[in-house]
Amino acid sequence: MLKGKPFVKWAGGKRSIVNKLIELSPHEFSTYYEPFIGGGAMLFELSPKKAVINDYNRELMNVYQCIKDENKFTLMSSELNKHEKNHSEEYYYQIRDIDKNKNKFKRLADYKRAARTIYLNKACFNGLYRVNSQNQFNVPSGKKNKINTYDGINLGIIYSFLNLNDIKILSTDYEEAVKDAKKGDFIYFDPPYDSDTTTFNNYTDNGFDKKEQKRLFKVFCDLDQRGCYVMLSNYNTILIRELYQNYYFHYVETQRNIGAKAKDRGIVEEVIITNYNNN
Repeated sequence: MLKGKPFVKWAGGKRSIVNKLIELSPHEFSTYYEPFIGGGAMLFELSPKKAVINDYNRELMNVYQCIKDENKFTLMSSELNKHEKNHSEEYYYQIRDIDKNKNKFKRLADYKRAARTIYLNKACFNGLYRVNSQNQFNVPSGKKNKINTYDGINLGIIYSFLNLNDIKILSTDYEEAVKDAKKGDFIYFDPPYDSDTTTFNNYTDNGFDKKEQKRLFKVFCDLDQRGCYVMLSNYNTILIRELYQNYYFHYVETQRNIGAKAKDRGIVEEVIITNYNNN
């Protein structure tokens, strides 16, 4: 079976460790939930028959919705072709600054917003998604002379996957996204990571601080008590070790690939935490 691949570069993307995540996943489950979907590496590799996918980033989830809708998918692809043809340094900033006019941005068609999101991701510096306190995209240009915004075959595979299976697409708070999860369901959390120093977490205008890490832990525990299979990825920090000390820890080294400076893109130790033991 052909499987899709992430259509955007996303901070914390899981392509490099997705095989490990699959290995640690439950052998059987009912509905799959991924409340921080990002680029979707785990979703596409797992290819569940029934899933609820979510991200608080509405622009990202709008792309998923447009890929699933045949008409919007066609219009979005045409728009991406225009972006590729018109791409330049000046053009990048012109497209980036559209969200500075909130009324104009709200009137923009869904497929045009989706194409803008993909274009900016491909053309910006290091594939970074970052917004300011006004929820405006503010990443500088990647200074590329030419860009390829999408792989038509890959998007076609993702379109088929989203339509041939029961996939519900949300954009809400992660706790709300899993409210209907029940015994036998599988939830994979891949939140913005904790850090013992500093961390980038401006995927949305809200950020994700230690208070949020603690709230997420409570959601993890609630799902555990419901009888769900729960998996979570994070950095191996003091707070994470303390919060999840009663659960199963699996360690993996991975390449951090989003940092603005080369020194911030080295090998780091991540933990995959589960409330079940596959052995």
